[in-house]
Amino acid sequence: MESSKIRNVAIIAHVDHGKTTLVDGLLKQSGVFRDNQAVSERVMDSNDQERERGITIFSKNASVMYKDYLINIVDTPGHADFGGQVERVLGTVDGALLIVDAFEGPMAQTRFVTKKALELGLVLCVVINKIDRPGCDPMGALDKVFDLFVDLGANDAQLDFSYVFASGRSGTSRRKMEDADSNLVPVFDLIVEKIPAPKVGSETTPLLQITSLDYQEFMGRMAVGRLQQGTLQTNQMVTHINADGVAKKTRVTKILYPEGVKLKEIPEAVAGQIVSLCGIPDFTLGDTVSGAENPVALPRIKVDPPTISMRFWVNDSPFCGLDGGRFLTSNHLAERLEREAVSDVALQVSKQEDGSYRVAGRGVLHLSVIIEKMRREGYEFTVGRPRVLTHEEEGVELEPVETITVHAPQEYSGMVIDEINRRRGEMQDMSLEGHQTRVMFDIPSRGLIGLRTRLLSLSKGYAVFQQLFKGYEPMKGRIEQRPTGALISKERGASVAYALWKLEERGVMFIGPGEDVYPGMIVGENNRDDDLIINVIKGKQLTNMRTTSADEATVLTPHRQMSLEECLEFINDDEAVEITPKKLRLRKIILDDTQRRRAT
Repeated sequence: MESSKIRNVAIIAHVDHGKTTLVDGLLKQSGVFRDNQAVSERVMDSNDQERERGITIFSKNASVMYKDYLINIVDTPGHADFGGQVERVLGTVDGALLIVDAFEGPMAQTRFVTKKALELGLVLCVVINKIDRPGCDPMGALDKVFDLFVDLGANDAQLDFSYVFASGRSGTSRRKMEDADSNLVPVFDLIVEKIPAPKVGSETTPLLQITSLDYQEFMGRMAVGRLQQGTLQTNQMVTHINADGVAKKTRVTKILYPEGVKLKEIPEAVAGQIVSLCGIPDFTLGDTVSGAENPVALPRIKVDPPTISMRFWVNDSPFCGLDGGRFLTSNHLAERLEREAVSDVALQVSKQEDGSYRVAGRGVLHLSVIIEKMRREGYEFTVGRPRVLTHEEEGVELEPVETITVHAPQEYSGMVIDEINRRRGEMQDMSLEGHQTRVMFDIPSRGLIGLRTRLLSLSKGYAVFQQLFKGYEPMKGRIEQRPTGALISKERGASVAYALWKLEERGVMFIGPGEDVYPGMIVGENNRDDDLIINVIKGKQLTNMRTTSADEATVLTPHRQMSLEECLEFINDDEAVEITPKKLRLRKIILDDTQRRRAT
């Protein structure tokens, strides 16, 4: 395979604009799958959480043959929280397909990924997707893409972008809106004609930067990157240069390359290919693999810094080990977090003096995905409230600031704006789009904690919320924490319907009858601003006057069931979330009431 016949292309878009579905169509129409092969939807979203959340979290590679061209397709996350994945991946490709919903047009996270691609000088081709959606405006969406490119400072060549109209779900596309629908050949042609072949060095010695890692049970950890020059053969001696600049000679034991979506062993890789290498010991992202003689180190990858940190420590609740947890100790926790930090360049882990671990990432969603992954693997631990990371410059304390865009029905817009203002948000733009109000704010990252849940509550579930990291600015002043207190269990035992019914007027319950509780566990949200200790295990007194009709009057209001993100956004500084494979429990960090009062 000649380098001139290779096309490395990233698929980038806002979350839920249909890029993973479009990749499915490209894979199916290129003949990757047999005619009779059963293929699941969203084949590139192989991770359980990706399928459940309907988003792409981890970058993945696939390859297809079109005519005599080899097209490497890299699917990238659309969420700004997974920007660490996006930045690494864009460094391995020569162009990108920017997929935009014909109904919604470019959204907040389209802006994030597009900005990164334009800064790297990539050739962008635009796919206006979902043109079969009722009420869509494909030409309007195209105009908005042009405006976005201008706003992001694209050069003249980038502004003269090529485009195609498509429906990923039905597997059809067309070059112009007035053309008849055909299959996805116009998309393939666009990639081959407009995306440049990889730039390769003239030297014959191999040169590769490790941009991500893969893991397979029988192969172990594999280094993934694009071969920038030369060729690489199985069993060839190479030099591995790590983050400290230390060069060590090692042997490449296997070279793997995606054929469709499955890795296949190949004897030789040529410049321009994105390959997985076995046999490189103790590598990290950004390391260089060079020739055995006269090795060259490539510049390290730069990634936006983490903005949110959380404290992780062992589960010290009375129910530790009762919910199917297999990994309970501090050593288990340390080993797993360090392993995650190696594979995720945007994650930082550091041990604290009290034996806990500070885990810093790009946002609450980024950290919650890691927590959920560990929980499913059988880990049991406790996490504290998310906190923003600040730093000082010239004696001024700076904090991370994000730009948020909120769409909400007009009747709720006043409450939405009041809530964001209360969190030190500064309005940048406001417009009406039909019956929806669109507002844009710059807001401190700490003001975002709990905001999504609060806006959904205020707007009866209609608010749509996107965020984008802007930069660091001077501290904006105090932001109030949760305005309500917690309802805290007094004793250990199983909750009783009668007790919960009697306590309903105190606030909203998080548990139903028959739930195991312990002292210090948070079982509900108080209507008032102070914490209240309640007894949820107290049954009804038995008397001779009991009647059937009196028992039937115990009708409970359904309790609030909270997701992991909602739990993390709910807790205050003195509270924590107990993470187990089967249960999520809210609790006070200090369980004993007397000690808690003393500490306060």
